[in-house]
Amino acid sequence: QTVRWHIELQPWASPTPSLNYEASRFLKYISTSQISCEHMNLNSLTGYSETTKKPWSICLDERFSLIHRIRSKKCRLYSLGLGNDDNQFELSMANSGCEVHRFDPSIKSAHIQEGRHLWHHRLSIDWRDPNPAIAAHKLHSNTKKLGTVLNEFGHQKIDVLKADVESAEWKILENLILEDVAEQIGQLVFEVHIHWPGFEVSGNDSTVVRYWYSLLRELELKDFRLFHTYKDLSKPQMFLKKEAFNASSCYTLSWVNTRWK
Repeated sequence: QTVRWHIELQPWASPTPSLNYEASRFLKYISTSQISCEHMNLNSLTGYSETTKKPWSICLDERFSLIHRIRSKKCRLYSLGLGNDDNQFELSMANSGCEVHRFDPSIKSAHIQEGRHLWHHRLSIDWRDPNPAIAAHKLHSNTKKLGTVLNEFGHQKIDVLKADVESAEWKILENLILEDVAEQIGQLVFEVHIHWPGFEVSGNDSTVVRYWYSLLRELELKDFRLFHTYKDLSKPQMFLKKEAFNASSCYTLSWVNTRWK
C-alpha cells in the first residue's frame, strides 16, 4: 500500500478562491446531518438522569454495532483530552461496561486504573511520533500517534473515539486518514475549533477552510456519516478570528462509520 503524505484537496467552492464561499460551504456541511440517528442518549442505557456539560452524542441505533457491543460488554472508548475535568461521558460509558481509555498529558502518573473499566494514561495523542534524535522531542516522549498507541496496547478497533484537543483535532484527523487508522474506528465524536486555523495548518483563510472541508470529505469517502452537530453558543462566536458567518468558534460533531454494521 502506498503511503499518502497529503489529503486530496477538494476543488475551490467558487471559480476564484473566496473566503465567503469556502466558509459558507464548510458551515453548511458541518451543520447538515448525512444520516439520521434515532437513539443518541447514554442516559437511557445507564439510568443516569444527569446531563453532561456537552452533548457527546453517539449513535445507539440497532443497525450499527455500538449498541450491540455495549450490551455484550465488548465496547472500547478512547477519549483524547487536555486537562478536561468533565468526565461524565467517560464514566457513563465505563458504567455501561465499556473499556474506557482516557489520554491526557496532565494526568499525575503514567497509568491509573479507576474502577473496573476506566484507565487514565499520561499520554498526548498527536499527529506525529517524537523523534528521539531531536533533543526538543525528548520532552514530548509521552506524545504518540493513535496508530502507535493501538499497536502498543494490542487494540485492533475502537468503537468510539472522542476528542477534545483544543485545535489539534485537524492534524490528528488528517493523520487518522493518511495512515488508514480511521477504518479501525466505529464512531467519531470530535470537538472542532474554527476560531483559528489550528496547529501546523498554514495558508490564508480561504485555503484553511478548504483544507478543513477537504478533511471532512475524506472521512465521508471512508464511509463516515455525520449524524449530529452541536453548535456551542457558550463559546466566543468567532470564525478565523472574526465575528463572521454567524459561526461559533466550537462545534461538536458526531460521525458513524457505516461500514461497521
